Amino acid sequence: MPASLIRGLAAFAVPGGLIFVLQLLMAEHPALAPWLARLQGYYPVTVVAVALLLGWRFDRSRLVFATVVIGTGGALLASLGTRPGPAGQVLADALTVLLPLNLALIAVIKERGIFTWHGLLRWAVIGAQAAGLWALVYLNRLDWLAGLGRELLPLRALADLPVSQPALLAFAFGLTVAAVQGIRQRNAMEYGLFWSQGVMLYALLVGHGGGLLAVFFATAILVLVVALLEVSHFMAYRDELTGLPGRRALNQALLKLGGRYTIAMLDVDHFKKFNDTYGHDVGDEVLKMVAARLEGVKGGGKPFRYGGEEFTVLFAGKRADDTLPHLERLREAIADSPFTVRGRNRPRKKGEKAVKGSNRQVQITISIGAAEPGGKARDPQAVIKAADRALYRAKKGGRNRVAT
Repeated sequence: MPASLIRGLAAFAVPGGLIFVLQLLMAEHPALAPWLARLQGYYPVTVVAVALLLGWRFDRSRLVFATVVIGTGGALLASLGTRPGPAGQVLADALTVLLPLNLALIAVIKERGIFTWHGLLRWAVIGAQAAGLWALVYLNRLDWLAGLGRELLPLRALADLPVSQPALLAFAFGLTVAAVQGIRQRNAMEYGLFWSQGVMLYALLVGHGGGLLAVFFATAILVLVVALLEVSHFMAYRDELTGLPGRRALNQALLKLGGRYTIAMLDVDHFKKFNDTYGHDVGDEVLKMVAARLEGVKGGGKPFRYGGEEFTVLFAGKRADDTLPHLERLREAIADSPFTVRGRNRPRKKGEKAVKGSNRQVQITISIGAAEPGGKARDPQAVIKAADRALYRAKKGGRNRVAT
């Protein structure tokens, strides 16, 4: 299985999937039932307060909106209990349909602030739903929503479930939207919205009610809080353009090194000239292509984006001579990777024929300098400078080569 696929699956499953499984084990294990019952008094309120505080402090409107939607919906469903009357059942059906549809909408909208014009519009959408349900209850017209509990398919297995078929359809839609957005964006928040809905759907299908249902819905919000921390960590330690660990992550890694290691500094050849010729957008694509190849480096190397067109590969526990074959293969892999610069007169619509000369194949190469501790280079910063000097020698020697 490719390493990139394994990392993608791990990012999808952890931590949202782990929290989902832990919540299930806690709810279904008899020995943990008394402890879980004690959580019902303060856990939901605490999680909601923390989520709203972090969402406001980090200016993450989607966390705030999702917390309001889940928290309000969970509180209303918990108050209705497991056996609501006819009117209560209609209200429960409406809530279980609206919940995943709202979360699907939150999964596709962008961060536009909490109290901006975009934010106020989203508050209005949430408020309109709440006002509409309140008006129907006040006017005793919940029968207008009776269709939300109707049977769509005459299947006994579905008829015996405590969740209406329209609600199941809404959850299927919400889960699909969150999963697709997560795959496209590779963002922890979208993964969190998927697992958050999974937690709520499980609680509803099992038939949990009252305080236990409130605990499950609070855990759904907790998944999103942890997702926010994941996003914040990514922003702090990962390079946004390439997805590689950034300079701050490199500095942290350097603090953990022992006495034997090798640092390789890499630079894209003629990058400034390439940028001036083809534009910064194409230059960004070059950097992403190089980063993708760097992720496949062997020999225990860990790549980082150092800055600009420079990258770093750190080999912990390896001598320079041991890393040279891996660096050579990396250099060759990048030099042999086709890169197409698409011209401005390329076809814009599917089916149109390409204009001759609209695309151009160019070769991307890198120069590499590697160094290990020794002589005057006794600490990682000095080794980086030694690797930089080796990189300069590689460029001076003709580029597209490795030097030590």
